[in-house]
Amino acid sequence: MHKPNQFDLLKSRRFLPLFLTQFLGAFNDNLFKNSMLVMITFLGLTTMGLDAPTLVNAAAGVFILPFFLFSATAGQLAEKYDKAKLAQAIKLLEILIMLLAGIGFSYRNAAVLMTCLFLMGIHSALFGPLKYSILPQYLKESELLGGNGLIEMGTFIAILLGQITGTLMVEHSPNSALPIAIACVSIACLGLLTSRAMPAAPPTAKDLKINWNFIGETLSIIKHARGNVAVFNSMMGISWFWFFGAVYLTQLPTFSQKVLGGNAEVYTLMITLFSVGVGLGSMLCEKMSGRKVEIGLVPFGSIGLSLYGIDLYFAAGNLAAHGPLIGVSAFLHTAGSLRIMADILLMGMFGGFFIVPLYALIQMRTEPAYRSRIIAANNILNSCFMVVAAVMSILILQLGANIPQLLLIVAIMNMVVAVYIYRLVPEFFMRFLVWIATHTLYRVRHEKLENIPEEGACVLVCNHVSFMDALVLAGACRRPIRFVMDHRIFKVPVLNFIFTTAGAVPIASAKEDPDMKARAFDKVAEYLAQGEVVCIFPEGQITRTGDMNPFRSGIEEIIARTPVPVVPLALRGLWGSFFSRKDGAAMMKLPRRFWSKIALVAGDVVPPENVTAAGLQDVVANLRGDWR
Repeated sequence: MHKPNQFDLLKSRRFLPLFLTQFLGAFNDNLFKNSMLVMITFLGLTTMGLDAPTLVNAAAGVFILPFFLFSATAGQLAEKYDKAKLAQAIKLLEILIMLLAGIGFSYRNAAVLMTCLFLMGIHSALFGPLKYSILPQYLKESELLGGNGLIEMGTFIAILLGQITGTLMVEHSPNSALPIAIACVSIACLGLLTSRAMPAAPPTAKDLKINWNFIGETLSIIKHARGNVAVFNSMMGISWFWFFGAVYLTQLPTFSQKVLGGNAEVYTLMITLFSVGVGLGSMLCEKMSGRKVEIGLVPFGSIGLSLYGIDLYFAAGNLAAHGPLIGVSAFLHTAGSLRIMADILLMGMFGGFFIVPLYALIQMRTEPAYRSRIIAANNILNSCFMVVAAVMSILILQLGANIPQLLLIVAIMNMVVAVYIYRLVPEFFMRFLVWIATHTLYRVRHEKLENIPEEGACVLVCNHVSFMDALVLAGACRRPIRFVMDHRIFKVPVLNFIFTTAGAVPIASAKEDPDMKARAFDKVAEYLAQGEVVCIFPEGQITRTGDMNPFRSGIEEIIARTPVPVVPLALRGLWGSFFSRKDGAAMMKLPRRFWSKIALVAGDVVPPENVTAAGLQDVVANLRGDWR
């Protein structure tokens, strides 16, 4: 039987036209830009008497400037108007720009081409907020991570193909710009056709009054974003990724030549490895997170970025570039080349793990009426960080550092920034620990978890087999769960950090601590009133025999106070694990198995009027069956 995955989206009209429109736009951007830069660098194209290096650096600034000037307006337009119609207007603008660029290429006029580059920057600034804010309108929440992964994969592959195609077209037709002009216009026309197939995406704030003061609007929306700590820090995390990536990608040509001793072929290989790595990481996000937005992958990604960035420094230190520049074939026969290639590929892959969940988190946790503007503000922050990356790189290199040392400094900075962000938002690191625990110790099979409501308050009840029960449930459920648990389990080192960050509620029996029990029930009522998911283990303690203990009446008290639906769950296969009490105290014996198969099964929703402790115990026992 076919299992749904992100590639199914490519068969859907809800997603495929958007994907193709974005892919063609990114491809055309880079085809045009790289063709122009190759002409400047190798064919002597110039204007105003500027030399090639100056003109190339000026081109980078010309392209990024529109993101500062027009992103705030773009975000507002994407809220006020149908995004599909807006996409068509933006693609029509692209055709006009490419027609003008065709004139610039034909007459080898650098001034016209620089003007077109600025206009393409406007095009990209306008389309950026739209492409990310439209995804939650087209996709279900369970598809959001996979959709973002495909968009990121497609973007990086399109950038790579556009750069390569632009270079090859100039090399093969140095005396004729007509093929480049035809290609750019044709791709823009294809983009218009695919945009016309995009389904309607109604405005989320149609009465919004456009604020043309881009500085004031940008500051206002960033202030709004700061009110949501997770969203704002996700924006900062994405911007940091572009800072990190800008340093590495900007230095790759010089790194390939001066450090690796390679020619343009070797540089193309390096940029290909990084782009393919990001694409792989972006696509793997859905597989690794079980089709939900798993922010635990973010720390995982940041760790990989730093580890492989540091290793790249030591791998490159073993090389000594000398003699004539070598091509790919000779480079592959150089000692240490495979290690360097692996570092570049894996840095890209972990970059995908880092950035895709952050984009999905912003989309999911931002109010629809502000989503496009938040993404626009994020694009402005990204641009700011990229400019700072360029300035910092220049300063460090002028102070005497070489390219590998610059890259090492940035990899170490990444570790410092990661620690800072995860201290500000411990939820990121908490989810990372949950993800590591549930993906390295167990292989979890999920059955009927769709019975857990997508929104609104509910209570989950589950059998209690081990100290890992709560982590397994937290790793499997799309929604955050507020666990009610024995105060002794709540205090277990490491687990205490996870439970505290997740808003768990410690509880004791009325005989042991009546005040703690009363506070726990008050907190549960508060969570349910806020529409959250609460989970309790009605047995009150971890089983010592593998058999279920009687369910206590606490669940009846909770539902009597706040009538909400109850979803019964059953854990299978955890009895006998290192964290269970089989053959002695938990975690006090040698583990006997790793990555073992377990299962989490959900039953039918029980309406509040039918909730009894005994009835729920029978349901959970039947769900569990004989597999303890």
